[in-house]
Amino acid sequence: MGRKALIDHEELRRLAGRGLSNAELAAHFGVSESGVLQAKRAAGLSKPMLDHSRAIPWKLERAHGQSGPATNLRNLSSIAQGRAIPVEKRNTALRWADRLVAAGLDVAYDPETGFSEV
Repeated sequence: MGRKALIDHEELRRLAGRGLSNAELAAHFGVSESGVLQAKRAAGLSKPMLDHSRAIPWKLERAHGQSGPATNLRNLSSIAQGRAIPVEKRNTALRWADRLVAAGLDVAYDPETGFSEV
């Protein structure tokens, strides 16, 4: 048997609708920010998680996770899944992809050296 919910979903909807941050909501309800995120998912208040595994099929080393190619691949994946991203990020990712296609290149990944264009 699970624990009794500490967060009333209606009150959560009302407060989140007023723009309170997760930290503020956590303090209000006396739970962790993780608890707020779980409650938001249960109440249908969070956006579904995107799956970038098709765009980034490798297990990236921590040092490479925020590199230009990884960021561009995630942004392109977000666009393909219907998520709106800032215009600057979209344009950067699309210019990068257009350059690769025009040159007949693809992206490869090696855990030791990072991304390369092949």
